[in-house]
Amino acid sequence: MFHKLSNILHDITSVLLPRLCFGCNTLLIRGEEHVCTVCRNQLPLTEYNFNVENPVDRIFYGRILIVKASALLFYTDKGIVKNLIHYLKYKNQEQIGYFLGQWYGHILKNNNYLKNIDYVIPVPIHPKKRRRRGYNQVTLFAKSVATHLNAKFSEDILTKTANTRTQTKKTRLLRWQNKKALYMLTNNELLKDKNVLLLDDVITTGATMEACATALSNTPGIKLYIASMAIVP
Repeated sequence: MFHKLSNILHDITSVLLPRLCFGCNTLLIRGEEHVCTVCRNQLPLTEYNFNVENPVDRIFYGRILIVKASALLFYTDKGIVKNLIHYLKYKNQEQIGYFLGQWYGHILKNNNYLKNIDYVIPVPIHPKKRRRRGYNQVTLFAKSVATHLNAKFSEDILTKTANTRTQTKKTRLLRWQNKKALYMLTNNELLKDKNVLLLDDVITTGATMEACATALSNTPGIKLYIASMAIVP
């Protein structure tokens, strides 16, 4: 009886407040969340993992000392993934981070790709930007992954010190020079001798991850893994 009533209420809500797919903007049906079944099946999974060398690893060769790197999806200038990230960052759809985090966390847990992660940390945004947006777009993604990995979640230990503008058109070297001093640790002891997974939304040149990893690497004995919702091929 309760299940039937719940379905009726769901149908009424769907009529009054129709839910649309963030990928293609079509109406979602019962059982679909955030993206329709068609879009979900078309999402370009990288199928990279933490066991075998992959192109994400190669981005950071010779730049930072990490154990392993990976990403969930491919990001292109047009397509479903770009739409998802856009809604997540700029349209107040924070739940997309939770959706992607649950998906990625399930993959990582079921395939046993990551063992003994102690802390999961999201790439921080500046407090001014957080107040303006209302949230860090990586927070729910990181929290969900941490839950699946039975790891602690922390978003206060790594902070951003300057409110920089988007720098997508700058060269990798210039972006790295501008970002390398923008992140700092608030506690150098907490992550000592710990396995840490650093998460971001999109890896493009790797400059942001490199800057964050540089700050984290000042911790003695830390073993650092990095991953993202998506990566630009």
